[in-house]
Amino acid sequence: MLLHVTEALTAEQVRSCRERLSTAQWADGRVTAGYQSAQAKRNGQLPETDPLARDLGELVTQAVLAHPTFFAGALPRHVYPPLFNRYTDGEQFGFHIDNAIRYDRRTTPALPLRTDLSATLFLSGPDEYAGGELVVEDSFGTHAVKLPAGDLLLYPGSSLHKVTPVTRGTRIASFFWIQSLIRDASQRRILFDLDVAIQTLQQNGGSDAQTLLSLTGVYHNLLRQWSET
Repeated sequence: MLLHVTEALTAEQVRSCRERLSTAQWADGRVTAGYQSAQAKRNGQLPETDPLARDLGELVTQAVLAHPTFFAGALPRHVYPPLFNRYTDGEQFGFHIDNAIRYDRRTTPALPLRTDLSATLFLSGPDEYAGGELVVEDSFGTHAVKLPAGDLLLYPGSSLHKVTPVTRGTRIASFFWIQSLIRDASQRRILFDLDVAIQTLQQNGGSDAQTLLSLTGVYHNLLRQWSET
């Protein structure tokens, strides 16, 4: 499932991130890529150990965990500290699949995280650059995505994806991975659809309180049955 999360960051949060990143010391983006991915990757990246990356990563983490659409779609168990990248002057990242396991080195020993889901949070508006589409292949075809600044795309970590060359301007984004409480993608989709239906009923007044209560019970019982804790 590809999920477009609107306004994962507010306009003010985007402005603050962009202002602080304007003086960032970008390094070679291949530092976080596996051997195969590194052959296809050409971009700039803020080093994980940079205090700015840690500060902004915490801002992004707190924002997405508080966003109801992100939370419903990801059901996060653990969020890898968000990273930040920049594409300009023809830079690109060819087709690749993200590493299945990453290690969160904020903990001792480093905590292994299974990358069930990948997330790209756009910090540049689509009018600020040409090219730079996030292209994701899944069972329903190929999707080229270019979202407004502050919006986020959530997609399976197992999917083949790439960033097309940026031929004008600069594309800045945050990216990270999520280990979900629900490992199976089809089960996550069922729970997401059920959660959205329950929220819609509540927003529409929920006149049939007993049915709403029953659906909420079904949701939590499925979550209890399928979740990994």
